[in-house]
Amino acid sequence: MRSTADVASGVGKGLFAGAVGTVSMTVSSTVEAKLRGRGSSSAPADAAGKVLGVQPRDEDGQARFSTAVHWGYGIGWGAARGLIELAEPSPRTAAATHFAAVWGSSLVMLPALDVAPAPWKQPPSGVAMDAFHHMVYAAGTSAAYAVIDR
Repeated sequence: MRSTADVASGVGKGLFAGAVGTVSMTVSSTVEAKLRGRGSSSAPADAAGKVLGVQPRDEDGQARFSTAVHWGYGIGWGAARGLIELAEPSPRTAAATHFAAVWGSSLVMLPALDVAPAPWKQPPSGVAMDAFHHMVYAAGTSAAYAVIDR
């Protein structure tokens, strides 16, 4: 049985690792968006706005809210990565479990909140790119966790 200190330590390390993973995902999605000539996704901020009842008044407010949601979501999911580690899985299993939890929840939550189409209603290339960015996040988070946990 894990102590409260073990749980707190895992969550704390996970939060920091989640920040690193968020940086990784931000870089990958920014580069991809520029290469493909598309804007950034508003779906996470739209979902958070629905759940929290937040409606930014203007474009600047929307950009600030989107940034806050992006970072809060990424750092928060890092805590889950820390909790996964408490089960002592292999590094690959921990990263895969974290990826499945993060991406899987977005595949369910965003369509349920009506801010993104269901995966089967999207082009395969869009689903693949979304999976890629979430994989970058999970890999970055897991690599950072491993360094912190040494």
